[in-house]
Amino acid sequence: MSSVSHFANDIPKSAFPADLTRGRKSLNWNGIVPGIVLVTMITAVAFSARNVSGFALFSPMILAVVAGMIYSNVLGTPVHAKAGIAFSQKRLLRFAIVLLGFQLTLGQVVSIGAGGVGIVAATLGATFVFTITLGRLIGVDAKLAQLIAAGTSICGASAIVATNSVADARDEDVTDAVASITLFGTVAMLGLDQHAFGLWAGASIHEVAQVIGAGFQNGTQSGEIATVAKLTRVAMLAPMVVALGLMARRRSSSEVAARPPMPWFVAAFVAIVALNSLVPVPAEVKSAMALATTIMLTMGLAAMGLQADISQLRSRGLRPLALAFSAFLFIGCFSLMLVKFT
Repeated sequence: MSSVSHFANDIPKSAFPADLTRGRKSLNWNGIVPGIVLVTMITAVAFSARNVSGFALFSPMILAVVAGMIYSNVLGTPVHAKAGIAFSQKRLLRFAIVLLGFQLTLGQVVSIGAGGVGIVAATLGATFVFTITLGRLIGVDAKLAQLIAAGTSICGASAIVATNSVADARDEDVTDAVASITLFGTVAMLGLDQHAFGLWAGASIHEVAQVIGAGFQNGTQSGEIATVAKLTRVAMLAPMVVALGLMARRRSSSEVAARPPMPWFVAAFVAIVALNSLVPVPAEVKSAMALATTIMLTMGLAAMGLQADISQLRSRGLRPLALAFSAFLFIGCFSLMLVKFT
């Protein structure tokens, strides 16, 4: 990691683009390249770490958050890299959510049947309400609880980023939510048949990659059903963000109320899903898009880690982690009950 520090600090410094903070926003690529290079190196460390014994269970996204936090809090983040880090955290993450649309078609949603869709929807709604309510009871900040609820009930880091576009939480809240959610993404076998296990895994596990890994570990049919069930949850991201946006507009100031209830990248995600459903996309293209999505999500989360202050995260105590763990247990048990008895 020290070699990364020397390399990042040797990158030629560039002035921050003045028009990033006033008037029409445009990009000064010379100003953001150093930060993107640093984020890319942190991302490479995260992917490489998964080859180390004991780290393979963790997604590259959580490893990137941790690596970024270690770098920034131990070595310090170069000032001239901050513009590129902010670019990675905001724009790359949102573009990755758009590309998620290439992994889903409406036909896939229909293929798991009305009962499967009902289980997914009921699990999502119940988990969201449970997490928000418990967060209020144990004293977790409302915006942080909302991020944890979205990440648990829908699709992990992607849902947290999309939800924050209307929740407008602090960067530390986003990092805290992502770290807590991804930490509880590993599950065990439950003795279900392949169809039931696939439906349960897709309805309850947080990240798409974790669902695929757990599903196919139990068999091909299980993996296919788990993937479709999970992507059905991803499809519910758009209506969830719209609903939260409308709620925020009702109770917030006029400045917040002026924002559209559906952010542009969520609308673009819906458009890509529609396009993917109507126009056949080659498997090679879908595979490339899936890899690009994972890389960009990891880069965005590495950027979050680089901007996280461990002392601020520590000041919140264990309550956010306890909330995430409780939500994890709830979604697993609730979805298992529905799969067993419906």
